[in-house]
Amino acid sequence: GITNLVQRTTARADELTKEELVAGGERLRRQVRRYRPRVLAVLGMGAYTTAFGHRANVGVQEPSPLEVPVFVLPNPSGLAAGYQLPRLIELFSELREFVCRLDRAKGT
Repeated sequence: GITNLVQRTTARADELTKEELVAGGERLRRQVRRYRPRVLAVLGMGAYTTAFGHRANVGVQEPSPLEVPVFVLPNPSGLAAGYQLPRLIELFSELREFVCRLDRAKGT
């Protein structure tokens, strides 16, 4: 699954409150337990850090705060100026390759 932590649109990430992000993290914990995705990809490093209390880096989070691997990506918003389209394409491709490696390891 790939998701945002908060299910509402904003023009800027700083319009989301800490409470919304923490609640979004709790909602994801419940959904992961229920649906058991192979991997969870979260958009937004700052949002992830706030929601789970772990500093995020782009890529797989070690250790995972959930029961599945978590892959954090920068939010593809135009405001994330440090991540232009070519770099975003690379990062989303890394996510795809990570999922494919997991599938190969499990024989699926």
